[in-house]
Amino acid sequence: MAILRRPDTDRGAGSRQDAGGCKETKVFEGSCLCGGIRYRLSAEPGDFGYCHCASCRKAGGAGHSANAPIGRADFHLEHGAALLREYESSPGKFRVFCGHCGSPIYAYLGAAPDVLRLRLGSLDTPFLRQPLAHTWVSDKAQWEPIDDDIPQFDTFAPPTLLRRRGAGESR
Repeated sequence: MAILRRPDTDRGAGSRQDAGGCKETKVFEGSCLCGGIRYRLSAEPGDFGYCHCASCRKAGGAGHSANAPIGRADFHLEHGAALLREYESSPGKFRVFCGHCGSPIYAYLGAAPDVLRLRLGSLDTPFLRQPLAHTWVSDKAQWEPIDDDIPQFDTFAPPTLLRRRGAGESR
């Protein structure tokens, strides 16, 4: 993991000031399965939960997805712009993936295009936050047990637990 240093007095999330007054910001990096798409984040992804809705399960080919918000301005595509493909999976919801290997990279809502829902499985840099909730448990795959103490919700988690930055009421 790289650390960017720049003079600054702002102490945002995922950053701290060193003894010289420079702001240190963790740089998260990620890629798709084939390596054709590579990106860098200039901020730490936000809080997340596991989504068990059928749409997320089908988009990721797994029992649930792990998606965290990140500002579009903090997502920097380093390589592979020509490989990015978008699919409108439901009205106004766009899923972005690698057109070569199919790896999901992020999703966004047309109504909130400045907030991306990063697919955490695409990160190459360790991400140490833990999930805050299991959402859409009412729609989960019957073959997937939930064997942890993370709170479970039939639909969305309450905003007091998990703020839905960039997410609307549609899955």
